[in-house]
Amino acid sequence: MFALSTKHRARLGMLAVTALAAGSAAAHPGHPDSVMHASASFMSGFEHPFSGIDHLLAMLAVGLWAAQNKQRALWVLPLAFPLMMVAGALLAIAGLSVPAVETGIAASVAVLGLLIAFAVRMPLWGSTLVVSLFALFHGYAHGTELPHGSSAAMYGIGFILATALLHAAGLVVGVVAGRQMADRVVRIGGVGIAAVGAYLLAA
Repeated sequence: MFALSTKHRARLGMLAVTALAAGSAAAHPGHPDSVMHASASFMSGFEHPFSGIDHLLAMLAVGLWAAQNKQRALWVLPLAFPLMMVAGALLAIAGLSVPAVETGIAASVAVLGLLIAFAVRMPLWGSTLVVSLFALFHGYAHGTELPHGSSAAMYGIGFILATALLHAAGLVVGVVAGRQMADRVVRIGGVGIAAVGAYLLAA
């Protein structure tokens, strides 16, 4: 047998430690590939509401209409929409069928636009029901467009966050316009939203 010098032993020890560290890092759940996969899923979900004029306008409209209704509607409607979106997305992921999804989405833009244009105020339960029904269609569409191999949870977090931001933008515009006696501008915006919705329905 041959004896290893202290120098050689030190080198072998360093190689062993390096190999073990590399193996541990590859097996650790926080592996860069896992992080990148989760990040890609999140960004895909976050970008989705901004990718179509129908989703974008409907989510802004919810915030605007909530601002018009005031009181508890200010937080109930922007909360009900993403919650029902999650329900719709789960239906899609489960493989269940929801009829006339595209028509429902287009109708949501048209109807919400008209509600804003005419400054319609409904009982809270009624406005919540309207918003929830439309949210179901939007959520189902998000669920069916989940990219293959993506994390459903991270994708969902992404589109919920984007939805919340769009609701907040609509709320801010609606509240500021109301304070500055410019509610007419908001209502004109509602006419524009309704016109886009009518076009989507016709198309």
